[in-house]
Amino acid sequence: MGALSGVRALLDTHALLWWLDGDRRLSRRARAVIGNERNTVLVSAASAWEIATKARLGRLPAALDVAADLPAILTAQGFDSLDITVAHGQHAGSLAGPHRDPFDRMLIAQAQAENLPLVTNEAVFGAYGVRCIW
Repeated sequence: MGALSGVRALLDTHALLWWLDGDRRLSRRARAVIGNERNTVLVSAASAWEIATKARLGRLPAALDVAADLPAILTAQGFDSLDITVAHGQHAGSLAGPHRDPFDRMLIAQAQAENLPLVTNEAVFGAYGVRCIW
């Protein structure tokens, strides 16, 4: 399948960080979707929360600059933010299954509620019926 064009897609946190770093672990298809200016690329407030938390805890030392200035970085990249709503919170909290990561659960809830594919290499999202781009 070729690169998707004219779509709205939500980035998983690692996909965002890999894009910003030019990391080759980001798949060719993911890079094509993110880099296509006809697409609307969304970054969840949950990713901002995750990056800031993990940077503070020393688990993402390379992301300190991203954590400090994510809104400006998103603007420079042409990405849109996706706020967390009360409905997203309710949905994330009520998701069935054993997956415990609160950031992933919020991304799952947002992808489901907003009918968005998620740019990710994480198999767990597919188990929740989320369309994944990788």
